[in-house]
Amino acid sequence: MTRRSSSYLKTCLITIALVSAFCLFAPTLYSKLKTNFNIKPNTASITCNPCICDCPPPLSLLNLAPGLVNLSVTDCGKDDPDLKEEMEKQLVDLLSEELKLQKTVGEEHIRHMNITFGEARRVASQYQKEAEKCNTATETCEQAREQAEALMRQEKKITSLWEQRARQLGWEGE
Repeated sequence: MTRRSSSYLKTCLITIALVSAFCLFAPTLYSKLKTNFNIKPNTASITCNPCICDCPPPLSLLNLAPGLVNLSVTDCGKDDPDLKEEMEKQLVDLLSEELKLQKTVGEEHIRHMNITFGEARRVASQYQKEAEKCNTATETCEQAREQAEALMRQEKKITSLWEQRARQLGWEGE
């Protein structure tokens, strides 16, 4: 960006910020000034006509649909044998049925939890085996590295001895 365009951008941003601040704080400042200086409109010039309220009362549900209030559904589901059987059950029967349902749901939940727990144990065992393999491989690599370092030190000693002999015999090296 050139210097001119960056100064233009800064000017635009500052202008937007000032306009936003003015829009936010102007109503509050105006009301504070109005209360502090007791600025009241000229009441002598403002006259109101008296209000005439000749409104009808609001409609009620009784007026809109008189049949809705006295709804009787005594024969609802009379032909459905399953619904009729459910409606005739006693409170004790309903509670015992609810307890049976809760017991069934609880047993299903326990069965699902046991399956999940068994799967988690199986996966954990598998990860443990993989970790042991990894540790064994790491130990093997570490032993091989140590052996390689020992061989490297031995080779350096031999190379140093050969280099010394070569220098004694007149070799000047690279």
